[in-house]
Amino acid sequence: MVIEHVAIWTSRLEALTAFYARFLGARAGPPYRSVSRPFESCFLSFPSGARLELMRLPDLAPAAGPAPRVGLAHLAFTVGSPADVDRLTEELGAAGFVVEGRPRRTGDGYYESVVLDPDGNRVELVAGA
Repeated sequence: MVIEHVAIWTSRLEALTAFYARFLGARAGPPYRSVSRPFESCFLSFPSGARLELMRLPDLAPAAGPAPRVGLAHLAFTVGSPADVDRLTEELGAAGFVVEGRPRRTGDGYYESVVLDPDGNRVELVAGA
């Protein structure tokens, strides 16, 4: 099991990107903007191979639900193939854990699902590239 990335919600995407690049040696990837919802993100890669995703919802409509808090958004674990994502998602659901997001291909190319850990933290299960 490998931590794929850690994600942080922010209202200041550019400022956080500049901070991690300038002071901690991160290299910013291309910005991502969803075509289906008001969502923006940027992946930062560190020399060690670790990655950090910075995420922003610029114009969240009240009808879309509560805005996420600034801070930790989720932990993402690479678990293997899409079939492994499907299997582990089903296993966790059968064990009584909340499956918040069924396995799917995301707009930025990931195959992932989202489950909640016992404290309600979002854990993404991601297929390896």
